[in-house]
Amino acid sequence: MDDYLLSEKEQWEALKRWLRENGPAIVAGVAIAAVGLGGYRWWRAHESNSDLAAGEMYVRMENAFEQGNRTQAFILLGDLERQYASSPYADQAKLASARAFVEDNELDRAADELRDVMQHSHDSVLKLIARQRLARVQIAQHQPSQAIATLAGGAPGALAPLYAEARGDAYYAMGDKAAALAQYRLARAADVGGETDTGLLDLKISDLSAPVASGKSGVPQAAVPAAPARQPH
Repeated sequence: MDDYLLSEKEQWEALKRWLRENGPAIVAGVAIAAVGLGGYRWWRAHESNSDLAAGEMYVRMENAFEQGNRTQAFILLGDLERQYASSPYADQAKLASARAFVEDNELDRAADELRDVMQHSHDSVLKLIARQRLARVQIAQHQPSQAIATLAGGAPGALAPLYAEARGDAYYAMGDKAAALAQYRLARAADVGGETDTGLLDLKISDLSAPVASGKSGVPQAAVPAAPARQPH
């Protein structure tokens, strides 16, 4: 269920976006401090230290999840949310906790975490990621029409292939195979950056495109997400 954590690529893009947004302010802070505003320089340094501390706490939380120490992981998540609520690391931590809940088939709790990021994150990309993952949880909860409504609530941008595939899975769960096939094809055509599992996507397209014998479809069960077995984060 790697879909429930930020990939290294997503983390790198988030870091680059943060630098683009905050880089000028950091440079300005250094310039102002150079002419004698020591208080501002202290504030900027404190903000940087806070970012570092939030990142370190996030890594500790991830390590706790990987080691199977859920109690420690959720203690660190709570500390991160209380002490660094405005940090993107707090939102990423909620995405990580949502994955843990999915792996333990606690879908309602996973949905709550993802909904919180979707509604309150200050990072537009993290909000889109949370929306797409929430839709997948809703499909696993046998709520495909809700999943489609959730996906309709945001303009996915670069995440369009993931959104289209999720819509395809929702339509398939509703029994609308023609709409599912159209969404899978849309996802495949739009996926120039390798966002989806193209092998699985091609299998879904192939099975829905082929003539159906004896009234049975060969579409793999992976087309309808279910709660996975426990596996490392």
